[in-house]
Amino acid sequence: MKSKEFVQALANRDRVYGTLLVSSAPEYLKVVESLGLDYVFIDTEHVAADRTQVSWTCRALQAMGVAPVVRIPSPDPYEACKVLDAGACGVIAPYIESVEQVRQLVGAVKFKPLKGRLLQRVLDGEKPVGELGEYLARCNDGNALIINLESTPAMEVMEEILSVPGLDGVLIGPHDLSCSLGVPERWNDPKYTQSVERILCTAKAKGVSAGIHVIYENGIEQEIGWARMGANIILHHADILAFRFAMTRDLAHIKSALGETLSDESGESLNI
Repeated sequence: MKSKEFVQALANRDRVYGTLLVSSAPEYLKVVESLGLDYVFIDTEHVAADRTQVSWTCRALQAMGVAPVVRIPSPDPYEACKVLDAGACGVIAPYIESVEQVRQLVGAVKFKPLKGRLLQRVLDGEKPVGELGEYLARCNDGNALIINLESTPAMEVMEEILSVPGLDGVLIGPHDLSCSLGVPERWNDPKYTQSVERILCTAKAKGVSAGIHVIYENGIEQEIGWARMGANIILHHADILAFRFAMTRDLAHIKSALGETLSDESGESLNI
């Protein structure tokens, strides 16, 4: 899916399918190409990836017709501009809790390269006209802004947040949301599931694309349920999680068949 197609799909609330890619090995990109994904999520908040690595991955994905979407380390408009310059077609901003944060990110993603007082005038309602207006529309036509909504303070103002013009989508961060609710990683707790449902329903009512990153094992049926409820950004697992789940399962099967004692340790939780 090309950048403009990805942005249009979000505007239409069409389903888009993606996964998180941690590995930068070139071989992984051929596998990604064979999966028929619409986009790939590249994380720079929790994953150690430098700007060159991110840019090469973005450019390669763009060439393959897969939309690269990059989560920046913080909800900083300048960080958003960096990844767009690197070749990303979409920006995911983490831990958003205010309307003003979204407005500033809209400025970076939808009106790049405007900055300073000129940008502020545009955000305050002054519409760019003439040659400048045409230039900005052309330059930012394939840029998407998605925010992470992943805390109880964010949920308190999410109707206002999801009403900001220029916002393309909202992605629920399950780990941070569950911690904010006081039920860390309890994926079936009513506090957690009801909060996810509320976010998804609110986004649907506002006409904003929405999804949740299902990072836990055996969550696929829940993931399908979220999609039936209205989640159209399908973000399934990650390369590192697929490796972990498959290796854990296979090694347990081998050891059990050979009569060896199985370890009770599940390993450290991955916060991605």
